[in-house]
Amino acid sequence: MTKVDEACLVIGAGDDTGAAIGRAFAREGMVACLVRRARHANALEALAASICDEGNRAVAMPADARDEDEMVALIEKIEAEIAPIEVAVFNIGANVQFPITETTSRVYRKVWEMACFSGFLMGREVARHMLKRGHGTIIFTGATASFRGRENLAAFAGAKHALRALAQSMARELGPKNIHVAHTIVDGMIDSNFIRENVPNVDALREEGVLLNPDHIAQNYVMLHKQPRTAWTHELDLRPWKETW
Repeated sequence: MTKVDEACLVIGAGDDTGAAIGRAFAREGMVACLVRRARHANALEALAASICDEGNRAVAMPADARDEDEMVALIEKIEAEIAPIEVAVFNIGANVQFPITETTSRVYRKVWEMACFSGFLMGREVARHMLKRGHGTIIFTGATASFRGRENLAAFAGAKHALRALAQSMARELGPKNIHVAHTIVDGMIDSNFIRENVPNVDALREEGVLLNPDHIAQNYVMLHKQPRTAWTHELDLRPWKETW
């Protein structure tokens, strides 16, 4: 790929929200560097191809975001061969449900690695490069579980609470150095493959406007990146108009 001016890194470029974020930043002229685990390589390639079919730029980069060596190598590769990372988005979910007595240590640790530790790896590595340039945007995707634990969600809520704390700490440290760190709380059902396959009245919910639209979420991420530094948002909550909170 010909080197371009700016890249947007999306860790967790899934079929819905992550895909929409990649498309949105590609439409802003950045090359979207899309990351999912290798088992999703075909879907990742298809997403990158669909972005390129729109006349924009994207590259599929399968990797395990929990692996430190892979993440270091991935970000170095983007910086050296594609473009400086101007925006980095961490979008891994890991929303699993287990009663506390059935939550094994392996499950708890794996959810933490997916939803928090991998966010730390991304944030640390992109910050190294952004600090040298004196600018950049880092966005972490949170959830309702970022600020409220619920039954059967001990592992997920623990990881999302920790991710929120990471984002706050990074914002306090990096904000004065002109790096915008933001945390979004996506509070509600997203119009995703999972919801479409598991919620029987999904068409009616969509028509009523009570599902979060991935494209609309992505528009807010672009807005966060474009904010003037005299009025930065650190935490942004996004929910449908009828969502209780």
